[in-house]
Amino acid sequence: MIHASNVRSLVLAAGSLCIVSAGTASAQAVANCPLQPAVSTTRQVLNCEAGLSVTVERGAHYRFADRNHDGRADALVLDSKAALVDVDRNRVKGGFEVVTPQAIAAVRGTRWAVDVKRGNTSVLVLRGRVAVNKVSTGQGVTLGQGQGVDADRGRAALRVTQWGQPRINALMARLGQ
Repeated sequence: MIHASNVRSLVLAAGSLCIVSAGTASAQAVANCPLQPAVSTTRQVLNCEAGLSVTVERGAHYRFADRNHDGRADALVLDSKAALVDVDRNRVKGGFEVVTPQAIAAVRGTRWAVDVKRGNTSVLVLRGRVAVNKVSTGQGVTLGQGQGVDADRGRAALRVTQWGQPRINALMARLGQ
């Protein structure tokens, strides 16, 4: 059973859902995202098709979705903890999305991190540009390198900020970076 807002349910209903885990980041992966052994027990690395890599924090609750039914994951549905996504636009056609209870972050090619905790979603761009839309209002912003945004379930506007190095380092450390 999926507990989600209408927007999030619509995103999932548009494609078949491939369950990656039974509640945590410690199970099998989809066909184009095989689980790779990680040096650290703090994360798991999924090197998907050429040009798509997803690193998830240990204990993260997530699943992949194949929205266009082509047999490849094109979205990560992240309910808790953090994920680092690296997409090469020259190799991954159609882009990739991370869907959380509070926001949808979509790209064609970039490297970005998403963190879900305590009713908030934080998005940080490490390379490229990411479009972030707030689920509750539909408001969207575009982030560039070093920029981030925090989205909650409320109606407050999204505010783009330049993240400080301590905040970036703390999130990246959780992802083994």
